Amino acid sequence: MPEELEQLFQEHSRLVYRTAFVITGSRQDAEDVLQSLFVKLLQRGLPHDARTQPARYLHRAAVNLSLNVLRNRKRRRLVDDAELLEIPATQGEENEVARLRDEYEQLTKAMTRLTPRALEILLLYYKHGDSTAQIAERLGTSRSTIAVTLFRIRARLRGLLRPSAFAKAPADKPAVRKGERP
Repeated sequence: MPEELEQLFQEHSRLVYRTAFVITGSRQDAEDVLQSLFVKLLQRGLPHDARTQPARYLHRAAVNLSLNVLRNRKRRRLVDDAELLEIPATQGEENEVARLRDEYEQLTKAMTRLTPRALEILLLYYKHGDSTAQIAERLGTSRSTIAVTLFRIRARLRGLLRPSAFAKAPADKPAVRKGERP
C-alpha cells in the first residue's frame, strides 16, 4: 500500500496542491491540505474511489479539506512575503491594492458558501482550465449539466457578492444547501 500511495502522490500531488491553493489563497494552507490528505490516506487506507478514479477522488478531497480550512480559521488579511519587500506604493496604488484585497476576500467568502460540488466545478473550469466536456467526464455527468451548473454558480456568486448578501444569511451556513442547485 505505501508504494501505491507513493505513486498516487507522485501523479496527483500537484493537482491537490493547486486546488488547495486556489481555494485557500495560501501556500502554507495548500501544503497543509496536501499533507493532511495523504496522511489520512496512509492512516485509513485507500478507498475504492481513490483506486478507480484517483484524480476525481483527490480533487474532491482537496476541495473539502480546503473548505474546512477556510471555515475553521478566522478571516485575517493574508500578507505574502513578497509584499513585505515591495517598494511603497503611491496613495492611488494603495487604494487600488486595498480594493483588490477587499474584492478577493469577498469572493473567497462567497465561494465558501457554495456547495463542495459547485466549488469543484467552478475551480475545474476557471482555475484548472478544463472544458465543460472534461469536467463532465471527470464528474460522471453530461456536458450540458456542467454548462447549466456553471451558469447557476455564476448567478449565485453575483447574488452573494451584492453588498447586502452577507448580512442576510449567516456566515456559517452555506448559501447552497445539499439537494439545492448551486
